[in-house]
Amino acid sequence: MDDTELYRERILRHAGPVITGRFIGFRASYTREVKVDQPLLVAVYLTASIAHAVGALLLALLRSGGRGTRRSFKDLKKGPEYLVTEVRLRDELGQIYEVEMHGQLPQSALHRDDLVQLHTRAQKDPDLPVKLHHLVNLTTLQPLTPRIPTMWSHLGPGLLIQAGLGLTIVMALAVAWIS
Repeated sequence: MDDTELYRERILRHAGPVITGRFIGFRASYTREVKVDQPLLVAVYLTASIAHAVGALLLALLRSGGRGTRRSFKDLKKGPEYLVTEVRLRDELGQIYEVEMHGQLPQSALHRDDLVQLHTRAQKDPDLPVKLHHLVNLTTLQPLTPRIPTMWSHLGPGLLIQAGLGLTIVMALAVAWIS
């Protein structure tokens, strides 16, 4: 048995919604994937395909060729990844707490020994530490919220505009067919 096992610090996983303490540092980061809702993705992709096909047809009539680059359904189904970083802090009693931060904060936002107040939420998996919702750096009085990508930012404005146009085309055709 070596010295690191004898003097290992005990890490606590706080269950409360607010933790106040001194920022110790970040641990190694890794990525997780955002879950993409399949039925909604299929609807957006199909309606965007209609608008894309109409646009490609119009471009083909105006000039030869002209298909733009487009992400495949398989790429969209995978979902965006976000960064997961463990944040450590020490309270006034000297106890160390570990909290998961999803997303990123500016590098200059936190410095070692800054007094911080973390607002946390429990995660679905009870084996994971609580998730950092937002924090306030009490040393600088700066409120901070980590940002993660969403399904909508993953799909992108171009695909969403195409889906809206495709839905409009489908609705217009349905109204014309019913009339």
